[in-house]
Amino acid sequence: MSRAEFWRGKRVLVTGGAGFLGSGLCHALGALGAEVTALDAMLDGSGAHEANLEGSGATLVTADLRDAELAPHVQNLDAVFNMAAYTSHAGSMADPFSDLAINATAQLRLITALRESSPDAVVVHASTRQFYGTPRYLPVDEAHPLSPPDANGVSKLAGEQYWLLEHKVRGRRVVSLRLTNCYGPRLRVKDARQTFLGIWFRRLLEGEPIEVWGGAQLRDLAYLDDVVDAFLLAAETPRCAGFAYNLGGAPPVSLFKLAEAAIAAHGGGRLIAKEFPADRVAIDIGSYYADDGAFRATTGWEPKVSLPEGLRRSLDWFRPRLSTYL
Repeated sequence: MSRAEFWRGKRVLVTGGAGFLGSGLCHALGALGAEVTALDAMLDGSGAHEANLEGSGATLVTADLRDAELAPHVQNLDAVFNMAAYTSHAGSMADPFSDLAINATAQLRLITALRESSPDAVVVHASTRQFYGTPRYLPVDEAHPLSPPDANGVSKLAGEQYWLLEHKVRGRRVVSLRLTNCYGPRLRVKDARQTFLGIWFRRLLEGEPIEVWGGAQLRDLAYLDDVVDAFLLAAETPRCAGFAYNLGGAPPVSLFKLAEAAIAAHGGGRLIAKEFPADRVAIDIGSYYADDGAFRATTGWEPKVSLPEGLRRSLDWFRPRLSTYL
């Protein structure tokens, strides 16, 4: 069966659907013929933007998982891509209660609603590499000890475990993907709340220098199209059920080399090296890159977009649209 045949006519809910990754999934699923609902709280400071869904065919429902009546939006679903989350590490330390409410309590509300209305829907949950904390070895595989470095890591680990428990106890097909840094079109570029690459793109496009904090840290980065492909494969592959998988991307690169690659992709620019701000040092994990061999072996997934190509595509996409996202 082709991918289009698999998804055609399927009823799909994408939470956080107006955000960066969520909207990418909405566009892909819409093109495959799925009937897609994008549920998003549209919170200030998040990656949500109505423009992200233009042309996707998805129906946007503005609702907050923390307190909305969810039953009308979760009836007879075939699949759920659960992308809704609070992602600010510094913000989680400043307000851990809100962070916990979004990343854990709201997850339980969605789990409960799905039990009543869509007991057979497959769920793919967007998780994070942050659980591992400062790596004890590289690359980091799923057997690496868990040591969340901040409140956001703790709350998201709780949310992931609630979902995996739903598989263990009730047999629902649940897959969790622990993501590395992701980038691409529709990324939040207004500031650095979503990822440092967003503010780098903005500064390049506005003719301002990139600030590189530290610089020697290694990162693997995953381009939007490759991440969307991974989420679709996770839902399409029954053998994935019940597991949390690392998802990496392109070969690791230092932040200095990454900044130089972004400048090259833009066709010019400059960088300024800075020390880490004091409030970030304690929660920075240093170098990280994933061993995602388990997911590749199970699904056949591999990233197709190289780092230089992904950076070029991202900057080209934002160049005529930057004002919309500021």
